[in-house]
Amino acid sequence: MEVDALIGRIEATLGRGSHTFEPVTADEVRTATFRAKRGGYHETAVDFALEAFVVALETQAKRPVRLAMAEPTGEMLREEWFEGQAARVERVAFRPGRMGSGYNEDEVDAFLDRIVATLRGTTDFPVTAKEVREAKFSTVLFKSGYLIADVDSFLASIADVLEQRG
Repeated sequence: MEVDALIGRIEATLGRGSHTFEPVTADEVRTATFRAKRGGYHETAVDFALEAFVVALETQAKRPVRLAMAEPTGEMLREEWFEGQAARVERVAFRPGRMGSGYNEDEVDAFLDRIVATLRGTTDFPVTAKEVREAKFSTVLFKSGYLIADVDSFLASIADVLEQRG
């Protein structure tokens, strides 16, 4: 049961299976422990499967998250759709900049926080799609920063979402 629950979370994180599970990180999978159970899964088989899942999770984490651009339908309330988009912004993971350069992580993170508040309708100063498209961040050298192309691509997709927020 414990193994099945973890695999359900892994599949949801990878975009497969049920989306009712809480996302999981590669580190959580790496440190997962299970009680031995008579008649349960073979330990070596589980270990090999989890190793493969760790690789898949790490590969996904290195790619920028793409937002689902489908508009809300009659089945999904508008606010639920925007809440889903806000949750995706909160989970985005950018690759590190190359050659010791990239966007200042603190500036990007603070801007993403403003976008989340706008998507949730919890700010008196919402960010507009135009502001997102024109956003500028300091670049850093010789310290960790976000890959510029990833951030720019992600923000372009967010601007499209914000246009729908209206």
